Amino acid sequence: MKKIIVLFCFFFLLQIGVAHSQKIKPDDSFTLELGLPNAFVNKPFKTIMQGLVSISPYYQYTLKNGLSFGTGLHYTYFAVNEFRVPSKVYGGMHTGAVFIKVGHEKFWTERFGTDIGIKTGYAQSIITTDALKDKGISYNQIESVYVEPVLGLVVASDVNASYRLSIGYAFYGFSYKPWLIGVDSQLGYDPAEFNKKSSFLTVGFAYTHYFNGKKSESGNFDD
Repeated sequence: MKKIIVLFCFFFLLQIGVAHSQKIKPDDSFTLELGLPNAFVNKPFKTIMQGLVSISPYYQYTLKNGLSFGTGLHYTYFAVNEFRVPSKVYGGMHTGAVFIKVGHEKFWTERFGTDIGIKTGYAQSIITTDALKDKGISYNQIESVYVEPVLGLVVASDVNASYRLSIGYAFYGFSYKPWLIGVDSQLGYDPAEFNKKSSFLTVGFAYTHYFNGKKSESGNFDD
């Protein structure tokens, strides 16, 4: 992953060096983000749950001044790390969210741009494990707010498409505790850790399709 990010950043800087003065103007678009989530802050959540995938499709409209508005869906899956609990527990946590996004999208050169914003919405998490089922519990359900500041480093490939390095830091408005997965123990954690809200860093890549193409000031990349 680190090598891929370094190569992407190198390509990103190369685009800046060879780009002309023309600036692309995005309008309405569809983006699909795919990343790897890594838990932070809440130590039990960080240690016990292992992030496997984060997917976020969304629609966005950008005004001429760069102000952007969007709406979309968010999904993450964290699996239980069975080696971090006394007896092996299998299962995981599915989280789905709906959100609105407000931000600023701008191309600084002919092919190179940034997309900065914040996603805010409602999330619902479903936790299912074999330990819960042994207790006669099908699943644990958690409802919470979802807030995620995001940054996209964008490289345009043609008139209707771009690729980006996507970085986000998501906050879930719930506190993770071991008994949510069916473990009746504090597992040696400081009880104060159970009051900390769950959050995670996601690094990944995304593809964006621009429905009406992108228009530069010089006429390049026109529809």
